[in-house]
Amino acid sequence: MHLSGLADRVVVVTGAAGGIGSAVCRALAGCGARVAAVDRDGAGLARLEAAAAATDGTCVPVRSYACDVTAADAAEETLPRVEEDLGPVAALVNVAGVLRCGPALACTPADWAAVMAVNATAVFLWSKAAAALMARHGRGGIVTVASNAAGIPRAGMAAYAASKAAAAAYTLSLGLETAPLGIRANVVCPGTTDTPMLGRLGPDAAAAAVRGDPAAYRTGIPAGRVAEPGDVADAVLFLLSDQARHITLHSLYVDGGAALRG
Repeated sequence: MHLSGLADRVVVVTGAAGGIGSAVCRALAGCGARVAAVDRDGAGLARLEAAAAATDGTCVPVRSYACDVTAADAAEETLPRVEEDLGPVAALVNVAGVLRCGPALACTPADWAAVMAVNATAVFLWSKAAAALMARHGRGGIVTVASNAAGIPRAGMAAYAASKAAAAAYTLSLGLETAPLGIRANVVCPGTTDTPMLGRLGPDAAAAAVRGDPAAYRTGIPAGRVAEPGDVADAVLFLLSDQARHITLHSLYVDGGAALRG
């Protein structure tokens, strides 16, 4: 299937310097989208720009906007700059996320606040601001990259799961209200993905995810492997494309069957 409707569209991607975020940016640029890459990691954004520029002209250049996505005024200050630089914002992809693991009873207020700020509050701030701009244009798309942990309990991940569930619920509720305005809103729920975040969990993290852990009531991955960032990016691109024009308020699990969701 050839995905259409992405060329020349301005797409804002938060968490653009991370493993999934950078894959989303590269895939969008490869389809001809004008990508506004948002992250607080300035060095990571520079590497992303350089990688897009080194693709022998097959990708549209990526433009960087360094900021803290959790800042209350970051979205409202950055998005008008994007429109001035690149054109009307057509889509937003919320990818920025952090993971703090540990027992629920050991989670501190500081841990909870930090995880919620990036994984949930930033989704609220950027989605709300982007939807207001899209409403003026009469069309738009929002995709929030949540987690399969948003729909299944995970031991040692209570704050993370709660934050991703909040982000998913907000995105779908926003989509319900903005559907009459021509704005579609969907959620992608990855499982374990081969990113630097996974690497920080230890050298055996990928294999352990595939095996599962009965003691922690965690199934393995029926597909027998963890996801690559490109697997998640492909799902995002499909949901933003014209081929998904009648899909909204949907949660797409990209986890190799780990959540056993139908």
